[in-house]
This record gives sequence, C-alpha cells and structure tokens, in this order.
Amino acid sequence: MAKKTTSKTTKTSVKKPVANSVAKKPVEKKASGGAVPKVKPKSVVAEIVEASHPEEINPSVEADKAYAVSSEELEIDDSPVEESKALAVSDTNKSIASTDPLAMYLNEIRRYKVLSREEEMALAKKYFESKDPHAAEALVKSNLRFVVKVAADYSKFGAKMIDLIQEGNVGLMHAVREFNPYKGARLITYAVWWIRGYIQEYLMRQYSMVRIGTTQNQRKLFYQLQKEKDALDAMGIEPNAALISSRLGIPEDEVRDMAMRMSGRDVSLDRPVDDEGTTSLGDLQKSRDDEPLDENLARLEQLEILREKIEEIRPELSERELIILDERILNDDPLTLQEIGEKHGITREAVRQMEARVLKKIKAKMDEAAD
Repeated sequence: MAKKTTSKTTKTSVKKPVANSVAKKPVEKKASGGAVPKVKPKSVVAEIVEASHPEEINPSVEADKAYAVSSEELEIDDSPVEESKALAVSDTNKSIASTDPLAMYLNEIRRYKVLSREEEMALAKKYFESKDPHAAEALVKSNLRFVVKVAADYSKFGAKMIDLIQEGNVGLMHAVREFNPYKGARLITYAVWWIRGYIQEYLMRQYSMVRIGTTQNQRKLFYQLQKEKDALDAMGIEPNAALISSRLGIPEDEVRDMAMRMSGRDVSLDRPVDDEGTTSLGDLQKSRDDEPLDENLARLEQLEILREKIEEIRPELSERELIILDERILNDDPLTLQEIGEKHGITREAVRQMEARVLKKIKAKMDEAAD
C-alpha cells in the first residue's frame, strides 16, 4: 500500500501546473475505499505575444496606422481581452491576437510589399505582354492597401467594411487585366475608377432604395432625380413627377415609383461619408465629384484617347519638348517651370513657351479625333 501511495504522489508532482497549492489537490482522500481518483490537472492556455514581435501586436491598431484609416472607421472591435491573473501580463506590452476577420485581413495585407514605381511598371509591362499570372498577382497584392483607403470612404453607408473591400478588390483585379502601361499613367490612377465603380455598384445592390436600379431609366433616376428636384426648387418651381418626367425623358410612373421608394429609404441620403460631413450618400446621385460608373468609364475612355494622341505626336516633338511632356505635363508629380529650367539650363520663360507649344499640338490632335 505504501508503494502505491508513493507512486501516485510522484505522478502527481510531475503534473503540477503552476503553484504547489494546486498540485496538492489530487492527493486528497475522497471515498471511504481509500482510493485516490485520477485528477486531470488544471492548465491555463493563452497565446502570449511578446513585444519583440511587433507584427503581431494589436493587429487592428497597427493595420490602421499603416493605411491611415482609423479603427472607428473600420469598425474593428479591439477591446482588451481579460487575461488570467496568474499570468500577470501587462496590457501595454502583450495582447491576445484578434480573431476579427477584418483585423486579420488588414494584418495579412500589411505583409505585402509596396512596389516602387519602377517595379510596378516592369510588372505591368510583363503582364500586358505575356499575361503572366504571377505578375498580375504581385500587382494586385501591392495595391490592396489602397483599396482599403477607398473602401473606407464608403464605410459609413452602413455596409460591412470587409464587403466593401472585397468589391473594391474585384475592381482592382479588373483594372490590372485591362491596364495598358504604355499609355503613360500609373496603374493606381487607372484602377481607382474601377475600384470606386465596383463599390458603388455594390452599394446600389444592397440598399432597398437602389435595389430597383437595374434598368437604364432606374439608374438615371437614382443619379439625377434629386438633382432635378434641387434645380427646380432653385428656380422657384414645385417639383412634380410630370415635370421631372418631361425633363429626363422617363415615364411618369417610373419617376413616381422611384420617388416613393426613395422617400421610404432605410438609409438617409444625408448621412455623411467623411468626418467633415462634406460628402453624403446623396452625392452619389449628383454627377460632379462621384459620377455614375458609366460616366466615369466614358471619362476614362477619353483619357485613353488623349494618351494615344500624345503618343502620336511624340515623333513631332523636339528633345526639349519631350522633356516638358514627360517631366511636367504627364508626370504625376510635375516639376515646376523653374525646376525644369534649372535642371536643363534654360530659362523659366523658355520652358513656359515650350509647354504652350506642346499643349497646342496635343489640342490639335484631339480636335482631329473629335472630327
């Protein structure tokens, strides 16, 4: 019997989890038979993230810093998790890794390399010429952070941020497939229209006031009905379905139906999209800053024509005029007249005159295209 007791005591001491007071519990006698039941030792399971691994510390906050998007905008639940007192973990140095899908996604894309302009252009040309899927993947991954920023502009419309990002990513992938790197623009300049367009289309599908926007007339009404009402109000005319129908060329019953649906909307058109309150969902109806996708794409096609015509006049330009074209007119970060003059040893006025000549040639090409 002594051997049996010694054996059990040794076995229990091997399993003691944290403190001696816990380890003594298994050797307490229970039943009258004198047998000591096997007790499974208690244990505390926790993943401690050390301060030496900054990429895993509070991913939602760190990701927000990386994209300049606040956690409030992204609606990330980053409330602290209660930790075991026995672990005595400091809130300032360690945290439990978040399992929020959005936080996990932001933490993941933060690991992707942001390409330099030269690297991006090289990959874009490679994909354009060979359709290499690896090149396309690298281009998409390097711009995923930008999609988050664009999606954040629409996050206050009530849709889930992760869904907006997903739609924006689809727009980004479409842009990568269609992008022509030889037109002179950067990928993101081209892609932003597709990213915004896909997100806007998603919002139109989500809300009851825009789910009906499936026909050409319905879409036109969604974007222009409020603008027409405002215009009539400004002229002192009472807006009515018959008048708006005449102005837009849309049947009166469709105008009335859209007006009724919008008056019973589940999301306010006045809800601000930015902290300054300068942009609202209703602004999507006004084709000034946030134009409908079709109008955005039409504008994009015009830019493509412009770039084609610019390429056509290149052989006609002098060496210095080409410098003006590339370093000032087409450059995303154009040099000033003074900077170009100092760089190439010419006066500021000479640079201005050459720029005027180049712009005049471009305009002439565009006029030919219009004819």
